[in-house]
Amino acid sequence: MKRKCVVPLCTTLILVALVQTFADDTTDDSPVESTMVAMRDGVRLKTQVYLPKGSGPWPVILARANTPIDSYAAVASMVNAAGYVFVAQSTRGIAGSEGINRLFLDDGWGEHQDGYDTLEWVAAQPWCNGKIGTAGHSARGIIQFMMAGSVPPHLVCQWVKQAPCSLYEHMVYHGGVYRKAALDQFVRFMCPLVVRAYELHPSDDLFWDRMNVQKRHPFITTPTVHMGGWFDVFAQGTLDAFTGLQYRGGDGARGNQKLLMGPWLHGPFVNRAGDLTFPENAIYSNQEYFADYLSWFGYWLKGESSDYMDQPPVKYYTMGDVDDPDAPGNEWRAADDWPPGPFEEAKYYLNGDGGLRRTVPEETQSLSYDYDPDNPVSSSRPGRKVAALHHRAPFDQRFMEQRPDVLVFSTPPLDAPVEVTGRVTCHLWASSSARDTDWVVKLMDVYPDGRSILILDGALRARHRLSLTTEKFLEPGEVYEFTIDLWSTSIVFNKGHRIRVSVTSSSDPRFDPNPNTGHPFRADDERVVAHNAVYMGSKYPSHIVLPIPIGKASHDNEG
Repeated sequence: MKRKCVVPLCTTLILVALVQTFADDTTDDSPVESTMVAMRDGVRLKTQVYLPKGSGPWPVILARANTPIDSYAAVASMVNAAGYVFVAQSTRGIAGSEGINRLFLDDGWGEHQDGYDTLEWVAAQPWCNGKIGTAGHSARGIIQFMMAGSVPPHLVCQWVKQAPCSLYEHMVYHGGVYRKAALDQFVRFMCPLVVRAYELHPSDDLFWDRMNVQKRHPFITTPTVHMGGWFDVFAQGTLDAFTGLQYRGGDGARGNQKLLMGPWLHGPFVNRAGDLTFPENAIYSNQEYFADYLSWFGYWLKGESSDYMDQPPVKYYTMGDVDDPDAPGNEWRAADDWPPGPFEEAKYYLNGDGGLRRTVPEETQSLSYDYDPDNPVSSSRPGRKVAALHHRAPFDQRFMEQRPDVLVFSTPPLDAPVEVTGRVTCHLWASSSARDTDWVVKLMDVYPDGRSILILDGALRARHRLSLTTEKFLEPGEVYEFTIDLWSTSIVFNKGHRIRVSVTSSSDPRFDPNPNTGHPFRADDERVVAHNAVYMGSKYPSHIVLPIPIGKASHDNEG
């Protein structure tokens, strides 16, 4: 990925020297002042201030974290050298900060507004010139979004890496299905009491409004960089945050957003994800990252000239066949909007013979299986250790597709490449013997050697088929239409590959297995086996919708 960024000479000279230091979080001898900053209710938060050499006042870059902040010295050294004060703060109940850790609840626009209070404290200090930007990754990105939702007057810009803007939709539940791996193995470790509260609110009710920044987008005035990965657990949250602020944000935010999406997991911007190794151009190097980082803050906080703001607002990596160096895709693209257009919402229909075709079967067909919550489909290959947050990585799915409770639908080998860029949905007509069950749909890129590589997945709890805010249970045996959101991607399925869709009712531990009882979530240990059926044909046209850029699809791939 090649860019041109105009940054101050002193910044350019320190980039190479500090890149490895920054990446390793080693310590430095930057001057630091530690203090306890009081919030509006008197609770004091541990705060560290790193001042540049010379005399201020200076602009400030602030990082608030629900982890210890003692490892920020290297980051501060780079930021100080570029002419900024760096401020790090632990949130409530974390690493020396007073109060109770409630995981984001006190960082937004509720009774406690710790982000707002901290920014205003920073702005009042003699070393601050009144211009403040924020930066952070993952949970620290969520903290930034919550802060922006409180609309603090001295917040000038933000740099958010891989974070959701709605905790219900993007982090805790997917289609009403609890994201077990991320919550039980990661978030529960951070704050078990809050996770229990999440379990008590399986519908998108008023509880979640305090953590849904999307509803605050019209009030937010902050220019923001949004960085995400196609295989990141918060991928759609990154896209929704960008589109929400770019097109529906308040004055200052609207039209001033940047989006970067690469073929990455939740972590470093490297070229390896799951079973795929992309070309080296997929790497977003430390040098590029820090140049863009400082160029962004330099433009908004210091008024420096930079062509970074003149570049198109959207940059995304279109994936392709990783085995064929001449295959289309595996390249960076730029666009003025997301999703880039124009595109066709191409429908690929499920067939009873296991085919996936552009034409609808005339006669009604059905395929069925028994879903046993005591024997759920696994999210990852047995024996493979996968980080809790990475269960949607692009791994070979053949181990899963051999099970009798997984329905598989494939196109014939493609006679021309097919690009899919945008949001993918699946419409299923299905029935169950149970009052409630789940539907899990996956999209795979099948290589000529048989590897079935996961590209997207999505889930829907049947009781939430009409709305995420309310529940309506099934009448056993009755056929309903279900719409499953698989989120978004950009990929070229190469000639000779096949496009594959699988349908099942579980993916454990990525999603919490549905006990099929219809009881309140995790209310008891009762479980029943559900007989689930998927219907196809002109009366029940089950299909997946693939956004195909106009002019880049081969309509000869009918199958």
